[in-house]
Amino acid sequence: MENLVHELWIVQAANALFGPLVRALLAPLGFTWEPGAEVIPDYIVMSVVIALLLVGAGLVLRSRLRVEQPGRIQVLVEEVVKGFNALLVDNIGPKGPRYLPLVGTLGLFIFTANMIGKVPGFMSPTASYNVTLGCTLIVWVYYHFEGVRAQGLGPYLKHFAAPPGVPLWIAPIMLPIEIISHLSRVLSLSLRLFGNVFGEELVVLIIASIVPFLVPLPMMVLGVITGTLQAFIFVLLTMIYLAGAVHLEHEHEDEASAHSPAHATI
Repeated sequence: MENLVHELWIVQAANALFGPLVRALLAPLGFTWEPGAEVIPDYIVMSVVIALLLVGAGLVLRSRLRVEQPGRIQVLVEEVVKGFNALLVDNIGPKGPRYLPLVGTLGLFIFTANMIGKVPGFMSPTASYNVTLGCTLIVWVYYHFEGVRAQGLGPYLKHFAAPPGVPLWIAPIMLPIEIISHLSRVLSLSLRLFGNVFGEELVVLIIASIVPFLVPLPMMVLGVITGTLQAFIFVLLTMIYLAGAVHLEHEHEDEASAHSPAHATI
């Protein structure tokens, strides 16, 4: 298994340039490394590379924005933004587009991270559990924060013990179930993304080590499809978690009354 793993040139370059500085900064905190060991892990280097690529692409695109006669890339980006906003409205409601910055950034980062591993000399940082766990924790903290901001601390905590439509007497049963459910989201969301990306890269490495050149290409094409799908699933689940957190209790009551027999039309 170790023979399948090789150091990336960009990771070696990053450690050669910034490794001594990072080592000097972390040494007072008790961090030690063996001689010749990489101070900056490959998944951190690749995550920084992707962040720089996205920021650079955003700056270039912003400088070329045109109200009249937009270019093809601008039209494509606008369609992507419209797609994100449509998904946010469908899953969260009219206020959904306010969450576009986080959802869109995570979606672009994960999609780029999944795709960059198909380029020779690079690897997908999402093939490391540290990266997928970091993305998941950002989502987990963010949707709880937005839930408290939208509902208030008291009503949001009450939502765990007695969700809308559930009688109060069942709160002692619902509270531990809800807590376990929310904690399990961290594992399910991070492991799903990590497992799919890591498994696909591992299969490609094994096939390439046995029969190189064109044979791994079908798996790489499949990896493009699964990588895109996994990024979409991550974004969609993020929207669903946000919807459950910011959906106010009176909105549930309005929906229930709208569907009650008293409001039915004859």
